[in-house]
Amino acid sequence: MKVGTDGTLLGAWAQGGKRILDIGTGTGLIALMMAQRYPEARVTAIDIDRDACEQALENIRKSPFSERIKIVNAPLQQFCQAPFDAIVSNPPFFTNALRNPDEKRSTARHTDTLPFKELFRQTGCLLTADGTFSAVIPFDCRESFDLEAILNGFFPWRVCAVKTVAHKPPRRYLLSYGLQPLPHVETSEIVIRSGEYEKMLGDFYL
Repeated sequence: MKVGTDGTLLGAWAQGGKRILDIGTGTGLIALMMAQRYPEARVTAIDIDRDACEQALENIRKSPFSERIKIVNAPLQQFCQAPFDAIVSNPPFFTNALRNPDEKRSTARHTDTLPFKELFRQTGCLLTADGTFSAVIPFDCRESFDLEAILNGFFPWRVCAVKTVAHKPPRRYLLSYGLQPLPHVETSEIVIRSGEYEKMLGDFYL
């Protein structure tokens, strides 16, 4: 999977901590961004696809953060480690859409291997009591994503609407949840290629 806007936005927006987990790391992009933003963090990046893990490992070895990022080839359902205080994911989101003939792309994009329900269930087991889980999803998946969050004991913390044009509806959402309710939910929006967008990603784009 190539570097895309979704991953770079999440990597620049998500809150971190000293122990960070990246679910479905792919090329390792988000793991690398979180390591860059949080110099004291130890990042674990997992992916179900062996080839993706090898690509991520190659990218990480060439980075200044290689000693702080660990790659694990495993499905989330079989992953078990000490709790993390920040978890990030650019999860698969297609449910009934036509499957891509490329099996690896299909796995990365369809929820067959990681339904939202299982994503939240497993994340809840891996997150500290005051930790945060951040994800990026298409606009039409938000209702079902929020529902699974609530059903698995999560509360919304932050919401950022991502627009391609300022006067049009959002095309993506950056969402953050925790296991404790907050007095209010932080809301914002960002427009692709706007000054705010360029500032947000300025430390990552050449």
